[in-house]
Amino acid sequence: MHKSMTILYEVHDNLYVNLTNKCPCSCTFCLRQTRDHMEQSDSLWLEHEPDFDEVIAAFQAIGPAKLAQYQELVFCGFGEPTERLDLLLKVAAYVKEHYAMSIRINTNGLGDLIHHKDITPSLKGLIDTLSISLNTPNQQKYHNLVRSKFGDISFQAMLDFAKNSKRYVPQVILTTVSTTLTSEEESQCQRICDDLCVTYRIRPWED
Repeated sequence: MHKSMTILYEVHDNLYVNLTNKCPCSCTFCLRQTRDHMEQSDSLWLEHEPDFDEVIAAFQAIGPAKLAQYQELVFCGFGEPTERLDLLLKVAAYVKEHYAMSIRINTNGLGDLIHHKDITPSLKGLIDTLSISLNTPNQQKYHNLVRSKFGDISFQAMLDFAKNSKRYVPQVILTTVSTTLTSEEESQCQRICDDLCVTYRIRPWED
Protein backbone atom coordinates (compact mmCIF):
# COMPACT_ATOMS: atom_id res chain seq x y z
CA MET A 1 0.00 0.00 0.00
CA HIS A 2 1.43 3.34 -1.10
CA LYS A 3 1.27 6.00 1.60
CA SER A 4 1.83 9.76 1.46
CA MET A 5 0.96 12.89 3.43
CA THR A 6 -1.90 14.15 1.29
CA ILE A 7 -3.67 16.42 3.77
CA LEU A 8 -5.43 18.68 1.26
CA TYR A 9 -6.66 17.69 -2.20
CA GLU A 10 -9.03 19.00 -4.86
CA VAL A 11 -12.29 17.47 -6.02
CA HIS A 12 -14.04 19.56 -8.68
CA ASP A 13 -14.21 23.11 -7.25
CA ASN A 14 -13.83 22.12 -3.61
CA LEU A 15 -10.86 21.58 -1.31
CA TYR A 16 -10.92 18.39 0.77
CA VAL A 17 -9.21 17.74 4.11
CA ASN A 18 -7.82 14.26 4.84
CA LEU A 19 -7.24 14.02 8.60
CA THR A 20 -7.37 10.30 9.30
CA ASN A 21 -7.67 6.80 7.91
CA LYS A 22 -9.61 5.58 10.95
CA CYS A 23 -13.23 4.58 10.46
CA PRO A 24 -15.68 2.50 12.51
CA CYS A 25 -17.20 1.08 9.33
CA SER A 26 -16.14 -1.27 6.57
CA CYS A 27 -18.62 -0.28 3.88
CA THR A 28 -19.01 -2.70 0.98
CA PHE A 29 -18.99 0.23 -1.46
CA CYS A 30 -16.13 2.27 0.02
CA LEU A 31 -13.87 3.82 -2.62
CA ARG A 32 -10.75 3.04 -0.63
CA GLN A 33 -11.28 -0.66 -1.29
CA THR A 34 -10.58 -0.14 -4.97
CA ARG A 35 -8.26 2.89 -5.15
CA ASP A 36 -5.68 4.74 -3.10
CA HIS A 37 -6.29 8.25 -4.45
CA MET A 38 -8.76 10.62 -6.03
CA GLU A 39 -8.41 12.09 -9.50
CA GLN A 40 -6.17 15.00 -8.50
CA SER A 41 -4.41 13.63 -5.45
CA ASP A 42 -1.55 11.43 -4.38
CA SER A 43 -2.37 8.48 -2.13
CA LEU A 44 -4.85 9.31 0.63
CA TRP A 45 -3.40 6.59 2.85
CA LEU A 46 -1.49 8.65 5.42
CA GLU A 47 2.05 7.96 6.59
CA HIS A 48 0.89 9.31 9.94
CA GLU A 49 -2.05 11.33 11.20
CA PRO A 50 -1.24 15.02 10.78
CA ASP A 51 -1.21 17.39 13.73
CA PHE A 52 -2.61 20.93 13.70
CA ASP A 53 0.65 22.55 12.59
CA GLU A 54 0.95 20.18 9.63
CA VAL A 55 -2.59 20.90 8.50
CA ILE A 56 -2.11 24.65 8.75
CA ALA A 57 1.18 24.42 6.86
CA ALA A 58 -0.70 22.68 4.05
CA PHE A 59 -3.16 25.58 3.88
CA GLN A 60 -0.38 28.13 3.93
CA ALA A 61 1.40 26.31 1.09
CA ILE A 62 -1.68 26.81 -1.09
CA GLY A 63 -1.98 30.48 -0.22
CA PRO A 64 -4.99 32.78 0.27
CA ALA A 65 -5.43 33.67 -3.41
CA LYS A 66 -5.86 30.05 -4.47
CA LEU A 67 -7.95 29.18 -1.41
CA ALA A 68 -10.39 31.97 -2.29
CA GLN A 69 -11.18 30.16 -5.56
CA TYR A 70 -12.65 27.08 -3.88
CA GLN A 71 -16.40 26.93 -3.36
CA GLU A 72 -16.23 24.87 -0.20
CA LEU A 73 -13.89 23.21 2.28
CA VAL A 74 -14.87 19.59 2.88
CA PHE A 75 -13.64 17.37 5.70
CA CYS A 76 -13.56 14.02 3.91
CA GLY A 77 -10.71 11.66 3.11
CA PHE A 78 -9.88 8.00 3.51
CA GLY A 79 -11.42 7.86 6.98
CA GLU A 80 -14.26 9.21 9.10
CA PRO A 81 -13.50 12.90 9.85
CA THR A 82 -15.19 12.88 13.27
CA GLU A 83 -12.66 10.29 14.44
CA ARG A 84 -10.43 13.35 14.93
CA LEU A 85 -13.11 15.73 16.10
CA ASP A 86 -10.89 17.97 18.24
CA LEU A 87 -8.49 18.60 15.36
CA LEU A 88 -11.35 19.04 12.90
CA LEU A 89 -12.95 21.73 15.05
CA LYS A 90 -9.63 23.49 15.63
CA VAL A 91 -8.90 23.55 11.90
CA ALA A 92 -12.44 24.71 11.11
CA ALA A 93 -12.07 27.60 13.56
CA TYR A 94 -8.76 28.58 11.96
CA VAL A 95 -10.26 28.47 8.47
CA LYS A 96 -13.28 30.55 9.53
CA GLU A 97 -10.98 33.16 11.04
CA HIS A 98 -8.47 33.39 8.20
CA TYR A 99 -10.28 32.40 5.00
CA ALA A 100 -14.05 32.70 5.63
CA MET A 101 -14.73 29.53 3.64
CA SER A 102 -17.97 27.57 3.76
CA ILE A 103 -17.24 24.29 5.58
CA ARG A 104 -18.84 20.88 5.11
CA ILE A 105 -18.29 17.52 6.79
CA ASN A 106 -18.95 14.32 4.84
CA THR A 107 -19.65 11.78 7.55
CA ASN A 108 -21.15 8.39 8.29
CA GLY A 109 -23.03 10.08 11.14
CA LEU A 110 -21.61 7.85 13.87
CA GLY A 111 -19.60 10.52 15.67
CA ASP A 112 -21.75 10.24 18.81
CA LEU A 113 -20.96 6.54 19.07
CA ILE A 114 -17.26 7.18 18.43
CA HIS A 115 -17.04 9.74 21.25
CA HIS A 116 -19.70 8.31 23.59
CA LYS A 117 -21.58 11.63 23.71
CA ASP A 118 -23.65 14.02 21.62
CA ILE A 119 -21.05 15.91 19.58
CA THR A 120 -23.50 18.08 17.64
CA PRO A 121 -23.29 21.17 19.94
CA SER A 122 -19.57 21.44 19.14
CA LEU A 123 -20.37 22.03 15.47
CA LYS A 124 -22.22 25.29 16.08
CA GLY A 125 -20.74 28.30 14.31
CA LEU A 126 -18.04 26.23 12.61
CA ILE A 127 -19.78 23.80 10.26
CA ASP A 128 -22.14 25.09 7.56
CA THR A 129 -23.18 21.77 6.05
CA LEU A 130 -23.31 18.16 7.16
CA SER A 131 -23.59 15.48 4.48
CA ILE A 132 -24.50 12.20 6.19
CA SER A 133 -24.54 8.82 4.45
CA LEU A 134 -28.01 7.32 4.83
CA ASN A 135 -27.36 4.64 2.19
CA THR A 136 -30.69 2.81 2.67
CA PRO A 137 -33.99 3.22 4.54
CA ASN A 138 -33.75 -0.28 5.96
CA GLN A 139 -31.89 -0.92 9.23
CA GLN A 140 -30.84 -4.48 8.42
CA LYS A 141 -29.71 -3.58 4.92
CA TYR A 142 -27.80 -0.63 6.38
CA HIS A 143 -25.95 -2.93 8.75
CA ASN A 144 -25.10 -5.34 5.91
CA LEU A 145 -23.80 -2.50 3.73
CA VAL A 146 -21.96 -0.41 6.31
CA ARG A 147 -20.72 -3.15 8.64
CA SER A 148 -20.29 -0.75 11.56
CA LYS A 149 -18.29 -2.01 14.51
CA PHE A 150 -21.08 -0.62 16.70
CA GLY A 151 -23.58 -3.09 15.28
CA ASP A 152 -27.34 -2.71 14.95
CA ILE A 153 -27.56 0.51 16.98
CA SER A 154 -25.69 2.38 14.24
CA PHE A 155 -28.67 3.09 11.97
CA GLN A 156 -30.73 4.82 14.67
CA ALA A 157 -27.64 6.59 16.02
CA MET A 158 -27.01 8.03 12.54
CA LEU A 159 -30.62 9.28 12.32
CA ASP A 160 -30.44 10.77 15.84
CA PHE A 161 -27.19 12.52 14.87
CA ALA A 162 -28.92 14.06 11.84
CA LYS A 163 -31.89 15.18 13.92
CA ASN A 164 -29.76 16.74 16.65
CA SER A 165 -27.46 18.42 14.15
CA LYS A 166 -30.35 20.51 12.85
CA ARG A 167 -30.13 22.62 15.99
CA TYR A 168 -26.54 23.63 15.31
CA VAL A 169 -25.76 23.25 11.60
CA PRO A 170 -27.57 25.35 8.96
CA GLN A 171 -27.80 22.63 6.32
CA VAL A 172 -28.09 18.90 7.07
CA ILE A 173 -28.27 16.48 4.16
CA LEU A 174 -28.84 12.73 4.13
CA THR A 175 -27.53 11.00 1.02
CA THR A 176 -27.92 7.80 -0.95
CA VAL A 177 -26.19 6.75 -4.16
CA SER A 178 -27.99 6.69 -7.50
CA THR A 179 -28.67 3.26 -9.06
CA THR A 180 -28.26 1.46 -5.71
CA LEU A 181 -31.87 1.72 -4.49
CA THR A 182 -35.29 1.07 -5.96
CA SER A 183 -37.69 3.95 -6.53
CA GLU A 184 -39.72 2.77 -3.53
CA GLU A 185 -36.62 2.74 -1.32
CA GLU A 186 -35.75 6.26 -2.46
CA SER A 187 -39.29 7.33 -1.58
CA GLN A 188 -38.83 5.80 1.86
CA CYS A 189 -35.56 7.74 2.25
CA GLN A 190 -37.38 10.93 1.30
CA ARG A 191 -39.99 10.27 3.98
CA ILE A 192 -37.26 9.72 6.58
CA CYS A 193 -35.69 13.05 5.63
CA ASP A 194 -39.05 14.82 5.70
CA ASP A 195 -39.70 13.48 9.20
CA LEU A 196 -36.27 14.73 10.32
CA CYS A 197 -36.70 18.07 8.50
CA VAL A 198 -33.43 17.55 6.59
CA THR A 199 -32.58 17.53 2.89
CA TYR A 200 -32.48 14.31 0.88
CA ARG A 201 -29.89 14.07 -1.89
CA ILE A 202 -29.21 11.25 -4.31
CA ARG A 203 -25.55 11.57 -5.19
CA PRO A 204 -23.91 10.18 -8.36
CA TRP A 205 -22.29 6.76 -8.34
CA GLU A 206 -18.48 6.82 -8.32
CA ASP A 207 -16.24 3.84 -8.99
